[in-house]
Amino acid sequence: MACRIGRTANVLTLAIDCSAIHCAVAVHASDGDRILGEQCPAIGRGHAEQLPGILQSVLDAAGVELSAIERIGVTVGPGSFAGIRVGVAFARGLALTLGIPCVGVGSLEAMAIPAALTSARPVMAVLDARRDRVWTLVAAADSSILEPGCELTPEAAARLAADVGCDIVGSGGPLLAAIDPGLADRHIGNRIAPDIAEVARLAARLDPADNPPEPRYLREADAKPQTGFALPHATV
Repeated sequence: MACRIGRTANVLTLAIDCSAIHCAVAVHASDGDRILGEQCPAIGRGHAEQLPGILQSVLDAAGVELSAIERIGVTVGPGSFAGIRVGVAFARGLALTLGIPCVGVGSLEAMAIPAALTSARPVMAVLDARRDRVWTLVAAADSSILEPGCELTPEAAARLAADVGCDIVGSGGPLLAAIDPGLADRHIGNRIAPDIAEVARLAARLDPADNPPEPRYLREADAKPQTGFALPHATV
């Protein structure tokens, strides 16, 4: 995903994140950089069933009709395979129905970029991907991407964090600190997913042409189609 950030005219952006256990929705107004409403319940599973109701609750709290939304942003991963598919499909369908742009927002970008802008120093977003792997991305203080999203061993990620001299945000931070205790003081947050408000802010400013709403997993799915077991077609 290209993370070129610019300024836009005032727009209402709807943001959706189903990349983890939360089913998060927010409405952002670019005029004044305001979050008009947001919810981020930890539901575990069942995103497809609960997302429409949560969306309506956020719109009601924001005092915004769905027809007034001018842009949709959705996290594209990495994260939960099922959750990402649900979020992306829902966002794309809604955008098509409303005839408005839909922009994909990387989960790691939405964690690293706001933290880097706030701290004025590089930040590595690192998520525990299990199986002795982490997902990482490093953003510079000016929001540019120093190291794109990838899957690494915790050891490799710890070396990268030490070499760059960056702060660390995300659930993989303790794994890196266990390898290099010097990184413990740099761990500034233990989130398992981005703040939905930051997803909305990025979605309001990213170019949809450069950031399509397409899943980005960084790992192949566990469940794969079996080969060699296809049944022959019946003949008449």
